[in-house]
Amino acid sequence: MFRGLGSTVAIQDEVEFFDSLSEVQIASTDSPVRMEYNAIVHCRKGHVLLEVGGSQQVRLHEGQLLLVPAHKLMQPMMVSEDVDAGVLMVSDRVLRSVLGQQIGIWNRAMYLNETYVIDSQRWSDALYLQSQNVFRGRELALQREFVLAFLRISLLIICEELLHQQAGVSAGGGAATDREKLLFGQFLSMLQREQLKHRQVSYYAEQLCITSKYLSSVCRHVSGKSPMRWITDSVMEDCYQLLRNTDLTVKEVSNQLGFPNSSFFGQYFREQSGLTPIAYRNKYKGY
Repeated sequence: MFRGLGSTVAIQDEVEFFDSLSEVQIASTDSPVRMEYNAIVHCRKGHVLLEVGGSQQVRLHEGQLLLVPAHKLMQPMMVSEDVDAGVLMVSDRVLRSVLGQQIGIWNRAMYLNETYVIDSQRWSDALYLQSQNVFRGRELALQREFVLAFLRISLLIICEELLHQQAGVSAGGGAATDREKLLFGQFLSMLQREQLKHRQVSYYAEQLCITSKYLSSVCRHVSGKSPMRWITDSVMEDCYQLLRNTDLTVKEVSNQLGFPNSSFFGQYFREQSGLTPIAYRNKYKGY
């Protein structure tokens, strides 16, 4: 998809396309690997193993797309010799603008699965050929409009695939109400914005003007996970990012994340990851 754009910035600070995984690694050399964009990884040939969120490993094969929401760490771990894969990155603002009312389809998939793998061979090749015909070797006065049009077509097809997958998942349980989905989305948005995420459920419930019990009910009904599990997972992603991509001491990481002291932070981190912060950094720093 969008291969005809090459490795140029399609829309400054909003949409960016990398034609290979190596370009992503080069671009992130001077900054954390945390993805501030929603990412769509397209494996065109071969296979690749990626680590997402600092702990989850996802294997992607030829003809598959990996969808990763914003604010997730993403790092290639192993790639086949014949791998051919590109990454399309889209800001939240453009994603909402392009999808319009269909943004809820994307959000529900990301809330429930955090990452999503879908097959794309049937339609991605056709889009690639079209993008080559439009973009290759041409200076376009209406490039922004063309990019957004291609992006909307691609995202709508992805949402159609997600709807089919979600239909099979939701058939086994009761559907959440629109209010529950709205509150759950607001809760996750708060988690993304908060620098100090390590707080009690009551803090987030108060910000939403609901009780902790109701927030717990909403989270479990929409996602199957408790609000504390969501909080912990989000905190751990920040831990992974700071330990792997900065030279901050463990004490400085602890302070930055709002823990009362480095001993408590070390115990918390070990309970969640099975490693001490130092052991984790020694094992993964530089990957």
